[in-house]
Amino acid sequence: MPDLAARARTLLDLHRAPEILVLANVWDVASARVVAATEGVHAVATASHSIAATFGYEDGENIPLELHLGMVERIVAAVDLPVTMDFEAGYGDAGETARRVIAAGAVGGNLEDQMKPLDEAVAAVEAVMRAGRDAGIDFVLNARTDALVRAPQGADRGELIQEAVHRGRAFLEAGAPVVFVPGAVAREEIEALVDGLGPRTLSLISVPGRSLPARELEELGVARVSTGPFTQRVALTALQDAAVEVVGGGVLPSGTRALN
Repeated sequence: MPDLAARARTLLDLHRAPEILVLANVWDVASARVVAATEGVHAVATASHSIAATFGYEDGENIPLELHLGMVERIVAAVDLPVTMDFEAGYGDAGETARRVIAAGAVGGNLEDQMKPLDEAVAAVEAVMRAGRDAGIDFVLNARTDALVRAPQGADRGELIQEAVHRGRAFLEAGAPVVFVPGAVAREEIEALVDGLGPRTLSLISVPGRSLPARELEELGVARVSTGPFTQRVALTALQDAAVEVVGGGVLPSGTRALN
């Protein structure tokens, strides 16, 4: 699969480049085409939460894998850029799911550790990376640790950051090129993560009203920042605001563009 291999290599190079990789997550063909056509976009990332919501499912592997993969396959076919899929915690078999993700045309993916015992989490990372090698591609695994987002309220943030570094290093040693730590938004925590994991290996999510701008994250040595479900929420916010305006007797926004 030379084209698939080339897309995987491109995605890996984007993570290793000096410039931060910024990914505005998509959830269907229309959103993927709009994002892919935006100047400066070099790759497309799906959001599991958003795809699940599109079909009426709650997040957390409640959407059937076949349905989830079907949407990803449609997105892959609609754009000419590398696509990375959020396949949550692997649907019970991370390696087999990764094989199916690759068969759908995606060349990267997110995998949650859900704070499972570290040996189990590392084994899942290894299984995904093995699936990539078996397919002949450099699969770009964004290995996620939930050390911050699953922590009990009031937990010591310094200890949580150290736990994220500990788990992240294990994932890097298992072959993952980048580690995703959702929940890190404070500058000092990001600096500690970059220091502990190494530059160009940290992936973050941009949270509205809380996160640092992408240009500042780049200066801190962050490899990647994505938007998760928040881009869909931006779109839905605009939809609801427009509905309120027109139902209330007004008109649709004059700046509306024909993007589909």
